[in-house]
Amino acid sequence: MRKHCPGAGTGGKAHQVTSGREPSGQGVVFDTSRPHMARVYDFWLGGKDNYAADRAVAEQVAAAYPDVRAAVRAQREFLARAVHFFVTEAGIRQFLDIGTGLPSANNTHQVAQRAAPQSRVVYVDNDPIVLAHARALLAGSPEGATAYIDADLRATGAILERAADVLDFGQPVAVMLLGILQGIPDQDEPGAIIARLMDAVPPGSYLALSQIAGDVATEEVAGGVQRYNEQVAIPVAARTHAEVTQFFAGLDLVEPGVVQVHRWRQATENADRGRDLAIYAGVGRKP
Repeated sequence: MRKHCPGAGTGGKAHQVTSGREPSGQGVVFDTSRPHMARVYDFWLGGKDNYAADRAVAEQVAAAYPDVRAAVRAQREFLARAVHFFVTEAGIRQFLDIGTGLPSANNTHQVAQRAAPQSRVVYVDNDPIVLAHARALLAGSPEGATAYIDADLRATGAILERAADVLDFGQPVAVMLLGILQGIPDQDEPGAIIARLMDAVPPGSYLALSQIAGDVATEEVAGGVQRYNEQVAIPVAARTHAEVTQFFAGLDLVEPGVVQVHRWRQATENADRGRDLAIYAGVGRKP
């Protein structure tokens, strides 16, 4: 694996999509008759890139767990806070964002490049509809770089090899796994996947992740997860606080540790602060 990317520190020129499928939308096939997580999340976030099947299951989940919209929106706000922390406090200028989802407000490269225009961001997802929208993720600053890789999280070797075209793995990287680990069952060893990613980045790198909580609003979340899993091809799993904390094994947790997503370094009071939202989030630093 290359340690230094072409063009690193010489101005942004890497605005690319790496995929065997055509990112313009031609040749990208997706089934709108079955719900998909990226489109369901898009609906909860108030987006328009969703279909009847997505909206139907989203409403069923919300009927079981009424705070799901607030939780998903809080997760999006956590992304912005985490990226801002990485850039302004930790000095990070490189990001590997796996499980990108559909473009929305305050995507990783937008938050990072507003604070540090030279920031380099590689997005990774394996959802055909996200690939079809990938061009919208590549409109970054001229000083920085953005790229999109069409790949599954479990294919860590391929992700790292292709990301090295844009990222310098000799310098710290923020690895971001927001809302994706819940789609990795225990038998696929999500902890080992994280370990492989973090082994590839140098000390001073960071991990940010979020995951559906299995021990917050337990009955409501279990009902929502069941309703969702009954209708999708890729089921999700909720996990406990202890299980999510274990994902940070070998890393130094950044204060306040693993907490409900809206409570991670929320600088101002907000309407959700006093209630429980069933997504855990945390940030860890590689020593």
